[in-house]
Amino acid sequence: MNSQTLMIQGTTSDAGKSMLVTALCRWLARQQIRVAPFKPQNMALNSAVTIDGGEIGRAQAVQAYAAGLVPHTDMNPVLLKPSTDKNAQVIIHGQAIATMDASGFHDYKSIARTAVLASHARLATQYDRIIVEGAGSPAEINLRANDIANMGFAEAVDCPVILIADIDRGGVFAHLAGTLALLSESECARIKGFVINRFRGDISLLQPGLDWLEAYTGKPVLGVLPYFQGLHLEAEDALPHNPEPIMADASDRLQVVVPVLPRISNHTDFDPLRLHPRVDLHFIGPNQALPPADLIILPGSKNVRADLAWLRKQGWEVAIRRHLRYGGKLIGICGGFQMLGKWIHDPKGLEGDAGSAHGLAFFEMDTTLYPEKQLGNVCGTLAHQGAAMTGYEIHHGVTVFQKTYSPAVHLAQRTEGALSADGQIMGCYLHGLFESADACRALLHWAGLTDHPPAPDYQAIRNAAINCLADGVEQHLDTNRLYQLLNLQGMAP
Repeated sequence: MNSQTLMIQGTTSDAGKSMLVTALCRWLARQQIRVAPFKPQNMALNSAVTIDGGEIGRAQAVQAYAAGLVPHTDMNPVLLKPSTDKNAQVIIHGQAIATMDASGFHDYKSIARTAVLASHARLATQYDRIIVEGAGSPAEINLRANDIANMGFAEAVDCPVILIADIDRGGVFAHLAGTLALLSESECARIKGFVINRFRGDISLLQPGLDWLEAYTGKPVLGVLPYFQGLHLEAEDALPHNPEPIMADASDRLQVVVPVLPRISNHTDFDPLRLHPRVDLHFIGPNQALPPADLIILPGSKNVRADLAWLRKQGWEVAIRRHLRYGGKLIGICGGFQMLGKWIHDPKGLEGDAGSAHGLAFFEMDTTLYPEKQLGNVCGTLAHQGAAMTGYEIHHGVTVFQKTYSPAVHLAQRTEGALSADGQIMGCYLHGLFESADACRALLHWAGLTDHPPAPDYQAIRNAAINCLADGVEQHLDTNRLYQLLNLQGMAP
């Protein structure tokens, strides 16, 4: 069995696969082991731009950071970005190649499999160990044929698997035993142990269940991870739980509202605001009124025209215009920026049916979507405030202005985005604006937050969280068995 590669699979989505891969990457990197993360197939609308000019899932970029690496497209060779309930953009080795429905992608899987195995083979020549993240659950019977995301991959490269389950959602023993029951004999043999995630309470009360599970399945429990409270890691796709409603005594904090669009993308843009002690960030969902706020941010979208129509159906356009009349500020990021113009054209149907839609017309500009996607990591300064910033762009749109505006950002070779003449509305294509402390502080000052402390050091917060997870591996998992699975017995204490 391939002891260079270890795969983490989960009994469900959000069982803790991304977290455990991140933790293991940092734990191994601390020991000077050259380790790389890998996810064969990912479905997510949170993505990152890689050093080789491609696009991968955001979780794999975080895992690369945990391993001390710069993200590369080989770490996530197949990325699916849903644009409707039935269709998704298919990204192979970082580049968008087509939009497919489920049936079309099923037929395409043999080609995708080649891409997956080629990426894994390249990583295997560069790194000592590879920690692989599965997708969803290996027991999804309807997706078993031609699988490249879970056991299909594990069998192809002949690697051992650890199965993780979330005890916080309940039914953890049924999840683990039931998953094994639905696997083939060879797949079941491939699972070398269990990890139970998000436990809180007295571990001695759980022990009888652990003993039963080991006796019933014949497989060891490699450890029980606690429910890590207050740690911040970028989400693979799911939105964070919303903060408490705006309170009457919150006048000393900036009120920021983000409408949650059906195809919201890269909502990790707002993680630094969630962590800011003087900001109340509120994600507003369907059938909710936009509350009074200092700042409204229109986020990225994988289907801009459809999401704009949905926004209008919710009555939010009227609320946004009222917000501006009362002096509030508005930012549009990527797809949200495109919504601020007069027209959005999608002549080739890249995000749905071909056609055009009226925008909100806050800027005299039109956007046309083209098959070639703009991808890049950038740095520059906010034009109005002069603060240094870094960011990245991921979009199909090309925006043309019919009127000259002050730019939002100065980059090395060009300007980006626009600021309205009255200074209330700003838009640009760049994600990650709030991750730079200086830029975050300047943007929040523009939005109305004065006399506030420096923005939190976002990178330091993320790094501390990853270190805490690696400590959890050391403290709560059977590291001797991990060394054995990774053929690192010589390092065992």
